[in-house]
Amino acid sequence: MTREDLLASLRTALSQSGAPGFAALVDQAHPADLALALRDVEADDLHRLLVTVAPDPLARLYGYLEPAQQVGVALQMDRIGRIQLLERLSADDRADLYNTLPEDAREALMPALAQADREDIVRLAAYPEGTVGALMTSEYALLHPDLNAREAVEHLRREAPDKETIYHAYVVDPQRRLLGVVSLRDLIVAAATTNVETLMTRDVVSVQANAPVREAIKAIDHYDLLAVPVIDDGHALVGIVTVDDVLDSAEDEATEDFHKGGGSLPLKSTSLLGASTWLLYRKRVFWLVVLVFGNLLSSAGIAHFEDIIANYIALVFFLPLLIGSGGNAGSQASTLMVRSLATGDVRMRDWGRMLGREFAVAALLGLTMAVAVAPIGIYRGGHEIALTTSLSMVLIVLTGSIVGMSLPFLLSRLRLDPATSSAPLITSICDAIGVVIYLSIAVAVLGVPAVDG
Repeated sequence: MTREDLLASLRTALSQSGAPGFAALVDQAHPADLALALRDVEADDLHRLLVTVAPDPLARLYGYLEPAQQVGVALQMDRIGRIQLLERLSADDRADLYNTLPEDAREALMPALAQADREDIVRLAAYPEGTVGALMTSEYALLHPDLNAREAVEHLRREAPDKETIYHAYVVDPQRRLLGVVSLRDLIVAAATTNVETLMTRDVVSVQANAPVREAIKAIDHYDLLAVPVIDDGHALVGIVTVDDVLDSAEDEATEDFHKGGGSLPLKSTSLLGASTWLLYRKRVFWLVVLVFGNLLSSAGIAHFEDIIANYIALVFFLPLLIGSGGNAGSQASTLMVRSLATGDVRMRDWGRMLGREFAVAALLGLTMAVAVAPIGIYRGGHEIALTTSLSMVLIVLTGSIVGMSLPFLLSRLRLDPATSSAPLITSICDAIGVVIYLSIAVAVLGVPAVDG
């Protein structure tokens, strides 16, 4: 079904009382495509559509909905509908839904679920948001090492309908300690009597349940895995994280870093299109107000040097150009360093090495920009103004780059998110420093003392 056909069918379903055609649309369209088309549908209309869908296809669609839509749908359902949905969701989606419900709704649901489902939900829901445990699923395939290949394949055939993936099965001992991993391909091509213990790979890449999600992202990306096993402190297998969940999480982390990099608090559980005016205001106002006071430092610097500015009006022409160049250079350096720290390409111990290289790069950049601005300085104010602007450009770009490169390291050392060193923050810092450098050099070159106070 093409996107145009899907949107046309959705508009038809919305225009019909009770939306009788929507259930058929759910069966025909891929749930990911349908969920994308449903992003702009109002909450009441969305609920009116979804109540016409049988529990099984509804569960398949639910995992693709926007987080805010998932919460709204769950809260509008009656108790029976929630139970039916919970029973059919994958283990990780089920735990996420459970976490979104109010306490009274949770208490009403739990007695109606099977004991195994209750224990699984409570265990998965107990992990803090942002950890591997909160992302993992318990629907993985287990094998014991004493099975032979034929027995293992038969076991996986019986387990397949209830597991998220069987391409790799995890071999455990009676205490569920992870011994190894074996692929379905190896089991199929091996001789029927070959033991699993002989076929399995013992050196298994795994992540701790309480580790940050980025550890699972790095493991799957670096080793090209379809899934990575999750273990507890006792090396017991407690779940797996699959590549599709990691992709979603990686996108969320990248989006959060982009928001922070722009000087905004991250939007969570909603999209920009679905966010209210009040929410966007609250997410953006904090840093803007903080940076207002930061920019007062630039104003104070200008006020301190008002005498030389009054005597050499040409200096004002170059002020935005110079401090803007420092902010731009700092933002470039900060962006490169934040991303490198996030991907593990650069670590804290690399600061000294990076400092030396950034100094050389920034000096070259500053000299190049000084050469570009010197003719303009001669034209606007003569050779002394040109010398002032050229020297200032080199030092301002150099300083801005060093600040932009070093601030992410400092924030990491303080156990803060390096993405907080956003472009507006770097720009405000570099603006204040740039004003002082530029006008101090002007005083030194032009020989006019600054006015105190």
